[in-house]
Amino acid sequence: MAESRFDRAFVRAALTLTARPEVDRLLVISDYPFPAAYLRGRPIRRKLVYAVTSDNIRKRLAAAEYGAVLIPPYEYDRVEKIQVALVSCRSAGLARKGDVVLALTGTDRVLDTLVRFEIGSERASRPSADSLGLPPEFSSQVVDALLHVAMEIGAQGYEGHPTGTIIVVGDSTAVMEKSRQLNLNPFQGISEGERNCLDPSIQDAVKTFAVLDGAFVVREDGVVLAAGRYLQAISKEVRVQMGLGARHTSAAAMTLETRAIAITVSQTSGAVRVFKEGEMVLELHQIARRT
Repeated sequence: MAESRFDRAFVRAALTLTARPEVDRLLVISDYPFPAAYLRGRPIRRKLVYAVTSDNIRKRLAAAEYGAVLIPPYEYDRVEKIQVALVSCRSAGLARKGDVVLALTGTDRVLDTLVRFEIGSERASRPSADSLGLPPEFSSQVVDALLHVAMEIGAQGYEGHPTGTIIVVGDSTAVMEKSRQLNLNPFQGISEGERNCLDPSIQDAVKTFAVLDGAFVVREDGVVLAAGRYLQAISKEVRVQMGLGARHTSAAAMTLETRAIAITVSQTSGAVRVFKEGEMVLELHQIARRT
């Protein structure tokens, strides 16, 4: 995995730190798993989680009983790699609030960056729902799952075509009152137990229905109430950064007029942004997208 003697020493130092009792997880963002010699004699197997871009690699690691999650195969900078991988890790239930995580990443085969943080701590660089300061009625697991879905929509689009959307989470009664249905709601008539966004099949449905005009409305507990909603919230107090259009403005306005948060996916760039109380509180860029 490492290219030089120093690189190998750096990785081994990270593995030594992982063995300490204070550390709960080592999150390795790389498509090149550690050679067996690196792990020999180190009691860290249960702490190790890989974030990889190939489903075949993920399946091989899972078969070998390693924790492994799939992230989009696009060029993020190091901080964004950690953010994306952690959201996937949280969504898969492989890390939780309070865990001390070491995140190891780099470029290609060289792992040259090690970051330590505690999930939910202010020291974390806003990598997941816990650090968004959400009201207690929100489920961080739900928000993490929806962030993961949004990143996949931004990276993959639909059948090779770029797709943008809005996912409004929380304060659903007020959001429904301040929006109207643009077209047939594909989630209408389905029991609540069968349309929760924590269900992988519903996550796939959200990715599919992202091609519809309008926004998704999701309850705090993850139940998807509707797709294809036109958001009617309008506020002169909302100011979004230059270059962001009506989708981001309406999402921000809805979060200012309700207690909801809004996750937007830019059709142009695939960037994922989270709005709360009319302000953008998280932004994840994608340097490259699937074509």
